[in-house]
Amino acid sequence: MNRFHSVIPFVFLIFACFSNLFGQASEQQINESELLSLLKSLAVDDDEVRANVITSLAKSGDPQLERFFELYRQGSVYNWPDESGKVRIVVNEETVMDDDFNEFAPLFEPINGKPFIVNGKQAKPDLLDLEDISPGRKIRTLVNSSKFLLRLFSKDKDVRISGIKKCGDPPFLPEAVPFLKEIIDDPSVDEKIRWLSKESISLIRFSGKLEGESSLSDRINALQELGELNSLRANARIKNFQNELNELYADGEITAGVKRKFDSEITKVKGVLQGHKDSVELAGNLFRGFSYGSVLILMALGLAITFGLMGVINMAHGELMMIGAYVTYEVQMYFGHTPDTPIDSYYFAALPLAFLVSALVGLVMEGVVVRHLYNRPLESLLATWGVGLLLIQLIRIRYGDNIGVNSPTWARGGYEIAQDIVLPYARLYLIGLCVAAVSFVYFILRRTRQGMLIRATMQNRDMARSLGVRTRNVDRFTFALGSGIAGVAGYGWTIIGGVTPDMGQTNFIVDSFLVVVTGGVGELAGVLFSGLGIGVLSKAIEPMEFGDFVVGPVWGKVLLLVFIVAFIQFRPSGLFAPKGRLADKK
Repeated sequence: MNRFHSVIPFVFLIFACFSNLFGQASEQQINESELLSLLKSLAVDDDEVRANVITSLAKSGDPQLERFFELYRQGSVYNWPDESGKVRIVVNEETVMDDDFNEFAPLFEPINGKPFIVNGKQAKPDLLDLEDISPGRKIRTLVNSSKFLLRLFSKDKDVRISGIKKCGDPPFLPEAVPFLKEIIDDPSVDEKIRWLSKESISLIRFSGKLEGESSLSDRINALQELGELNSLRANARIKNFQNELNELYADGEITAGVKRKFDSEITKVKGVLQGHKDSVELAGNLFRGFSYGSVLILMALGLAITFGLMGVINMAHGELMMIGAYVTYEVQMYFGHTPDTPIDSYYFAALPLAFLVSALVGLVMEGVVVRHLYNRPLESLLATWGVGLLLIQLIRIRYGDNIGVNSPTWARGGYEIAQDIVLPYARLYLIGLCVAAVSFVYFILRRTRQGMLIRATMQNRDMARSLGVRTRNVDRFTFALGSGIAGVAGYGWTIIGGVTPDMGQTNFIVDSFLVVVTGGVGELAGVLFSGLGIGVLSKAIEPMEFGDFVVGPVWGKVLLLVFIVAFIQFRPSGLFAPKGRLADKK
């Protein structure tokens, strides 16, 4: 393969210098011009020259070349010499025939795919005027690989990473090894990309596809390197290798002693990889638990305040969350945000609207239904449950059973804090949203006059009324505030979960009440700690295995409920019991 590996021609280096001087716009123009100049060498008969050109083209990282490589491999690329005999590389995929059965070839540019223009119109020469420069078998193999090698040098980091990973996945690309070694030796390349290049090289070696390093000992050495790298991708390959060893042993090609030695090495590596996998899964579950707990906190904030103030069990609180999610969807539609035409500003505009619309719906609900049911928990439970069903059906009639909210582009991907431990940006934003909401509620309750009136009314409604507090207005404000926070929870959920009319009732309302009861009714600190605790505990229980039995989401809810019921037996008032007059009231 060394004969296929060459450095970029000198003219490419000149182009790189000019591109730095004249900026991005000229860079694209010069880049295409230089690529076209390189393509002319494909018309020569020397396979080594062709191989060098293909290598240089792959190193350009230009995504347009992926289509060209496929056309060249299929034999749709030709040389159409001009009148002076100079090379012109063109593309023709289909021919057209006139009434005299003459066959003509509509031509296209090889890089950008636009019509090849001559004298103001698309060139359509006789097919016999085109010189066939289709690659032979050896070059065709290199071209097919170059479609993937092209990604190794892409300017887009995500594309580059996917290309590097592809080289180390079946059917494997041994041709990529020299390129990957160049990436490893380049200190200016991102450390993650260099690590992935090392991993892909070891995976290619472990596959036995690399010429000169295909013996069992070489493959075991590659496996040991993968163990040192903590490569999770190697796990899926080990089983196949063990099957190969078993077949070789059964055919008598290796002795029992050799097989035991190899099995011992495989066991060691599997132990190392399993330990790393367990650590990654534990970290992932904990983080997912924190993000899920953040949603529960947002949901439980309003419940804790309204139940502590009014003695109302609001079973429609989940539907207020759903309202916030559908408001986010409407804002997305208004802005015209789609994956193809992203308009990320829609998501920030949706935040205040989700809060305000949910607060308004909550205010109407309080005025029509809830205000008649203060301190009547059972009646309020049944009435608000009916209101929730009504809201679900209204949304279902308007939107159907499912809608799609497209996440903003900044919410895609994640931050890798350690090898294979990635914190998704969407969940990080959700945690930040929870912190902001808790801070906002704390500020309202502890640093504003309205918050002082809310706390006074919670402790002794009659005394507050006798001192001139308009408790009716306090009730309205508090219920609207709690409803708005629920809408914010729905807004945040849209970037990590699905949106359906019954999302609040099905997924969150029960867990939210568990947060309130476990933390202590009316206690902000209790909501914070119990929300995070229940979220983490939920995600920690679900992946547990007992023999062949996996707990899963359903049994996870059951076990969580059992745990909380047992906890309440020992602490009936929750983690943070009410104090002072509020405790006497309870």
